[in-house]
Amino acid sequence: MRILFYFGHPAQYLFARNSIKELIKRNHEIKIVIKTKDVLETLLKNDKLDYENILPYERGKSKLAIGWSLIKRNIILLPIVFKFKPTLLIGTDAPIAQIGKLLGINRITILEDDYSVIKTLANITYPFTQTIFCPTVCKVGKWDKKKIGYEGYMKLGYLHPNIFTVNQSIVQKYQLSSKYVIIRLAKLTAHHDFGIKGIDTKLLDRLISILEKKSFQVLLSTEDGVDEKYHGYLLNINPNDIHHLLANASLLICDSQSMSVEASMLGTPSFRVSGFAGKISVLEELEKKYRLTFGIPPEKTELLLQELEKLLEIPNLKKEFQERKEVMLQDKIDVSSFFTWFIENYPKSVDTIGENPAYQERFK
Repeated sequence: MRILFYFGHPAQYLFARNSIKELIKRNHEIKIVIKTKDVLETLLKNDKLDYENILPYERGKSKLAIGWSLIKRNIILLPIVFKFKPTLLIGTDAPIAQIGKLLGINRITILEDDYSVIKTLANITYPFTQTIFCPTVCKVGKWDKKKIGYEGYMKLGYLHPNIFTVNQSIVQKYQLSSKYVIIRLAKLTAHHDFGIKGIDTKLLDRLISILEKKSFQVLLSTEDGVDEKYHGYLLNINPNDIHHLLANASLLICDSQSMSVEASMLGTPSFRVSGFAGKISVLEELEKKYRLTFGIPPEKTELLLQELEKLLEIPNLKKEFQERKEVMLQDKIDVSSFFTWFIENYPKSVDTIGENPAYQERFK
């Protein structure tokens, strides 16, 4: 097969990374196309995979900038697709679905956000795609007939125990305290982030004060610049190492949905401060069913601080959350292995799963 992948976010690439490497081993021809976003290009360089960056500069934050960026991606991607002649297009972005429909090429949309969260993107993607590949718990609105739901999460594509093992030598090289907390600040500039608030400097100061009084080392990870007074807290690491450090952390506090899910996959407790709290099915399942993460609206600062105090009083906190993680894993599949099989057998794999959804259980 000739397969073109398009990635616009590091987590999208990480989800497919293991499958891409396996498909290359099996002599499938792969082309990777990306746009600049956070550490995405760095990850690909570190993995020594060939790719083409069609938007070398990050776009602006306005709705106009996002709309123009979409048009540019269509214009730039079209001749790339013509030249590569893929038999399958895979990605989250709307142009993958739109160009695939226009040229009659098989196409799979991968995501784990509910339709209600990404309405704008969904409305220009779902009508054109063939298959929406997402967690079973994810809601896709009126396009349910296109959905192939799997018992897992996108982050299990790269953090399942069959793929990821914590390397303590990586953790040790950064010479961190035995007790550290990662605070992650996202940019909140995606198309679905308008009006969404996260952690402001006032709350950040209070969190740092509380954690330091309890003898935690505070590590600050951010997509954007921060005030000079926080520079001493900044976590400067190889992006490939972040999940080893996250797995070893005592706690994650963030306004990033993606990193909250990652922490849950690793058994690290997390608080996410976000206007999306209570609105995303994947995180709701991880919070309500498995008790691995906790969402707090930004306006409920005092509630966050109260819940933080309660959490830190749990005896053997890390051990407790590792046990919760194991309960979750027992219910889920090796998503990467399933995705690889699904791609290799596409589109027949759609019928296989449609006729027998339990088929995916063999990938546990």
